[in-house]
Amino acid sequence: MTKIVNHWIGGKAVEGASGTFGPVTDPATGAVTTKVAFATVDEVDAAVAAAKDAWATWGTSSLAKRTAILFKFRALLDEHRDEIAELITAEHGKVHSDALGEVARGLEIVELACGITVQLKGELSTEVASRVDVSSIRQPLGVVAGITPFNFPAMVPMWMFPIAIACGNTFVLKPSEKDPSVSLKLAELLAEAGLPDGVFNVVQGDKVAVDRLLGHPDVKAVSFVGSTPIARYIHTTAAANGKRVQALGGAKNHMLVLPDADLDAAADAAVSAAYGSAGERCMAISAVVAVGAIGDELVGKIRERAEKIKIGPGNDPSSEMGPLITKAHRDKVASYVTGAAAQGCEVVLDGTGHTVEGFEDGHWVGLSLLDRVPTSADAYRDEIFGPVLCVLRVDTYEEGVALINASPFGNGTAIFTRDGGAARRFQLEIEAGMVGVNVPIPVPVGYHSFGGWKDSLFGDHHIYGNDGTHFYTRGKVVTTRWPDPSEAPSGVDLGFPRNH
Repeated sequence: MTKIVNHWIGGKAVEGASGTFGPVTDPATGAVTTKVAFATVDEVDAAVAAAKDAWATWGTSSLAKRTAILFKFRALLDEHRDEIAELITAEHGKVHSDALGEVARGLEIVELACGITVQLKGELSTEVASRVDVSSIRQPLGVVAGITPFNFPAMVPMWMFPIAIACGNTFVLKPSEKDPSVSLKLAELLAEAGLPDGVFNVVQGDKVAVDRLLGHPDVKAVSFVGSTPIARYIHTTAAANGKRVQALGGAKNHMLVLPDADLDAAADAAVSAAYGSAGERCMAISAVVAVGAIGDELVGKIRERAEKIKIGPGNDPSSEMGPLITKAHRDKVASYVTGAAAQGCEVVLDGTGHTVEGFEDGHWVGLSLLDRVPTSADAYRDEIFGPVLCVLRVDTYEEGVALINASPFGNGTAIFTRDGGAARRFQLEIEAGMVGVNVPIPVPVGYHSFGGWKDSLFGDHHIYGNDGTHFYTRGKVVTTRWPDPSEAPSGVDLGFPRNH
């Protein structure tokens, strides 16, 4: 019997009423294992209404109550992390260790939300004029929504809703229809932790659900992570409807390797950053820029390491890389490799013919490596979102920086060098939101914010960290003048001496 994934509205699972379902496959076998219900406009409205009703009390609840629930949720997440990782592997395909790492990074943001009291402190200025004080406070927005991608079905939602609900908002999540089961598990754990009904809701679905959230008058803010074209659409549409928006888009992350770098360390970093999670992450290194004469040696070291990576089902403990999410995505990724030579690339490793014995119908692409890639090639210009690494050659540091800064994306970037002066110049001159120095995937820890520049981010706020708190709250400034108690009207005795 095929499993069915439904919605979570008002504190309980709600069976989909549309009669429309999407297939969810096991990427390792290609078999449809689950059906996910697609929400109607009415079902989205019901989730928003439940969130709005819950906000009437949750928005004025004490910080102590909110954080106590989040502490319980954090403990339950830790207790069930293996179970959540297994759900991720079953529907996304990533190996178990990658799935566990995803849960750990989500836990980091839950821990940040548990300590949200510090971020929500206001400010006070006394005696700005005679007996006049000015204070600043931050208040929740109301109902907020999150629209999240397939590549991190646990982590990315947890970049959003823990901070949102800790700040006093209620939340409606629209997860990816490709791997939806984790969203319901998170909802169940939140309920078990004591979260009041309606504070967290899940609507499964497609563009119908997304568009209704973007246009619903009771949704005050929308958070999104996904591709650049969709991020641009989310930002434009939601902003036109008067909503606050943070929309994180795609990337083409570069790693600049200087001639003085430790090439073994750089090759190790390139392989893990390009091929980890099968390259299906917005912070993957997909372009290595080799400076000077080191290119041949660096490519050789990358190839040597890449050829040793074991590809197989994510639930096989010996697998180091799993399949891609769908057959259609697998075919698209493979097309960049098969078309690379005609566009001037040197194909060092071609993984398009890779199969796994006993799992021939899985969505497999082997590790692929392209060298001497021109900037005009599709493999360089597009976000591939798969295990394809491009190597570009430049003569100087300045040429490398200019090449990276010419990219329309500005999510993350890295430099590998032993020279502190070069690293300092790089972090100041490069046009990207997150920079690694001898760190290939510079995803910030939870108390710093995550976000890119240029076509990698639409909106004014990065996600989680201090930016997350600011995004999910509104500032209010109160100016107060109180008369001196000695000036109380005649007949009112406050116990102060009269001055007349």
